[in-house]
Amino acid sequence: MSEFWLISAPRDKENLQALERMNTVTSKSNLSYNTKFTIPDFKVGTLDSLVGLSDELAKLDVFAESLIRRMAQSVVEVMEDSKGKVQENLLANGVDLTSFVTHFEWDVAKYPAKQPLVSVVDILAKQLAQIEIDLKSRTAAYNTLKTNLENLEKKSMGNLFTRTLSDIVSKEDFVLDSEYLITLLVIVPKPSYVQWQKTYESLSDMVVPRSTKLIAEDKEGGLFTVTLFRKVIDDFKTKAKENKFTVREFYYDEKEIKREREEMTRLLSDKKQQYGPLLRWLKVHFSEAFVAWIHIKALRVFVESVLRYGLPVNFQAVLLQPHKKSCTKRLRQVLNSVFRHLDEVAAASILDASVEIPGLQLSNQDYFPYVYFHIDLSLLD
Repeated sequence: MSEFWLISAPRDKENLQALERMNTVTSKSNLSYNTKFTIPDFKVGTLDSLVGLSDELAKLDVFAESLIRRMAQSVVEVMEDSKGKVQENLLANGVDLTSFVTHFEWDVAKYPAKQPLVSVVDILAKQLAQIEIDLKSRTAAYNTLKTNLENLEKKSMGNLFTRTLSDIVSKEDFVLDSEYLITLLVIVPKPSYVQWQKTYESLSDMVVPRSTKLIAEDKEGGLFTVTLFRKVIDDFKTKAKENKFTVREFYYDEKEIKREREEMTRLLSDKKQQYGPLLRWLKVHFSEAFVAWIHIKALRVFVESVLRYGLPVNFQAVLLQPHKKSCTKRLRQVLNSVFRHLDEVAAASILDASVEIPGLQLSNQDYFPYVYFHIDLSLLD
C-alpha cells in the first residue's frame, strides 16, 4: 500500500515496551511494516509558541500535499503521450517515494535543526510558496500553448460541414481573380453523387459545364467544386438546397491559409521546445516539494509530541506501512490497545475537562491516545 502512519509515544521504559509489543503483534499478524522515524531535537522555545506553530504546520501540511498533487497532475498532463513513464518522473531525491519515506533522514543542510523551529518552518513555507508561484506561471504558459494548438487541431476534425478546408483545398481547385466567375464548394451526400453529376449544370443558368471535381470525402459525403457566374450565386444556392446539396461558405485566401499552416507549425515547434524544460523543472521541483512535505510531517510529529507528552523532549517516532487496506481496522485496534495507558495523559493535554471550548469536538473516530499523522501516496500512483 502507498499509505503510511506516522506515530509517536514517550521514550520511557513503559512505552518502549509498548512499542516492542506493537512491533511483535503487527509483525506476527502481518499487519504492517514498521521502522523507526528519526527526528532531530529542535530548539523548543515556549509552549505558547508551539501551540501557534502547531496550527501553522497543519495549514502548511495541507498546502504542501495539495501542491505536490497538482505537480503530479501537471506531469501526467505534460506526458500525455507517455503516461506509462509518469512514475519515473515522480521521485524524491532520485528514489521512489515509498523508499524516500521509509528511509527518511532529516536534511540538516536545507533545514538546519539548530535554528529555532519557527525559522525552520519559515524556510519550508517560503520554499513551497515560491515553487507554487513558478508552477502557476510555467504551466499557464504551456497550457495556453497547448490550448491554442488543440483549437487549431480541432479545426481539422469533424465532418465536411464543420472542419476547416484550408488543409484540403489547393489554389488549382479555384477560379481566382475573375470579375465574372467564382468557384463554389458543395457538399454532396454519397448516395447522391450520380444525381449531382447529372444535374449540377442545370441547377441554374450560367454554370460552367464539366467544372465539377471531387476534392475530398468523409463518411457522409464528398466535397465538390463547381464554377459559375457570380450573378447566379443566390439562385444556385437555393436550387442546390432544394436538392439536398449544401454549398459550404468558403473563400480561398492564400495568405490566410499560409498563415494558418505556419501558425500550426510554430505551435508544434514551441510545444516541443517547452516540453523538455518544463518536464525537467517539474521533476526537480516535485522532488523538492515532496521532500519538504515529509519534513513538515516530521515537524508536526515533533511539535505534537512535545505538546502532548511534555518536556523534556523524550519520544520515539515510528513509521508504519499497513500491508493492505483490509488490515487498517485491525491495526488501529492493536495500536489503541497497546497505547491505551496514554489516554488520560493525552486527553488532558488536549482538552482540560474543566474548561469548555466552543466549537471543539473530539470524536472516537479521529482521536487517538498517541500522536498520529497520515501520509497517503495513493493519489500520486
